[in-house]
Parts: sequence; structure tokens; C-alpha cells
Amino acid sequence: MADGRLVIGTQRYSSWSLRGWLMVKLAGLNVATQVVPLEGAGQTKALKTLSPNGCVPYLEHNGAQVWDSLSIAEYCAEQAPALWPADRCERAVARSFSAEMHSGFRGVRSTFPMNLGRDARPLATPLDADVLKDITRIDAIWTDARTRYGQGGPFLFGAQFGNVDAMFAPVVSRFLSYSVPGLSEASRAYMQAVRHHPLMQEWYEAAAREPEAWHLDMYESIA
Repeated sequence: MADGRLVIGTQRYSSWSLRGWLMVKLAGLNVATQVVPLEGAGQTKALKTLSPNGCVPYLEHNGAQVWDSLSIAEYCAEQAPALWPADRCERAVARSFSAEMHSGFRGVRSTFPMNLGRDARPLATPLDADVLKDITRIDAIWTDARTRYGQGGPFLFGAQFGNVDAMFAPVVSRFLSYSVPGLSEASRAYMQAVRHHPLMQEWYEAAAREPEAWHLDMYESIA
């Protein structure tokens, strides 16, 4: 019997759901996953009764209620401390990268909506300065982390796919879907490592099995 539930949105489109789902899976929490089809523009009425803040992801586990991805990250790390680096200074950097992802990069978010049904192809219109600035910063984070901390494996802090990688996983999917240019070799290798992680494969496969009716209303706006 499950110890709770994780409420997420449509897997093809919901970047924040992917983050929370990865963290819960990495922590090994025994919870049932409830997928709520998103209606776009924050109009999913069902979430108003399922989640305290009306958003996904939302976690219930052994009596605890947790919402917002950073809170879920910290809760999951209480169950599985290896989700953050063991070294105190590295852990501080990983948390800072995660918080920066949580609160920033609005240009990338608005220009490259997550859409796992989109074939890898660039946008037809030129990217504006804010988007290019975001791309440059993300590339710098990935390259810096891989150079300074990632020698022991393919992820940002080495062999462990952790909370910081979960925070950036939707960005990886966006960059792949839109063939984003200008990334370093280290960043491109990192993207491939994330994309081929078994949990990412599982998420993509689940997204491909979603009913097509869940996608029709949103596809035109984010294709």
C-alpha cells in the first residue's frame, strides 16, 4: 500500500511536475502518482481542491504535505541525503544553482515551453537578448559545475543524479526540443546524460502514452 500520493500535471508539458517526480523517485518514496490533465494558463480547476496552492507538484507522504519544488527537494533529501552533495561547500553551491533555477530564467521559460511531443528543431524567429542571456548563464552553470565538481560522473556533481539535476532536467528537455544553439561541449554531454537517465526515459515514455485529448487544447500555444 502506498504511503501517500504525488499530484502532477500533464507529463508532456509540466516542467515543475517533472522536477518533483524525479525527486520523489530518487528518494525512493512509496507514493501513488496522480496525473491531472492541465488546461493551460493556470485554469485547471481540479488542482484547486487537490493542492494547497492550486499548483503541481504536490506531495503527501506519511502525513506530511509538501508543495513547491524546492520544498519537495528538501523533504526528499531528508529521506535520502545523497540527493545533495555530501561536501558542505558543494552542497551550498548545488542549493544556490537550484534556487537560481527556481526563481529565474524567465526568458527561457516563456520562449521554450516544455513540450515533449515537439521534434527537435529551432524556432523560426531570432532569440531576443534576454533569452540569449539566460542561455549563456545556464551554459555557464552547467560547464562550471561539470568542470569543478563533476569529474566523478556525468552529472553536475559527479555520479549522483541529484536534486540539482532534477531542477535542471526540464531545461534539458526544452533545449533538446528546440535545438538551442551556442552550448558548450560540456553542456551538451551533460544534456545527453540527463536525457538518457532511466528515470527520464520513464517520464518520456509515460508522456508518450498520455491520451491525445489531453494535448489538443494546449498544443497550438506551445508547439
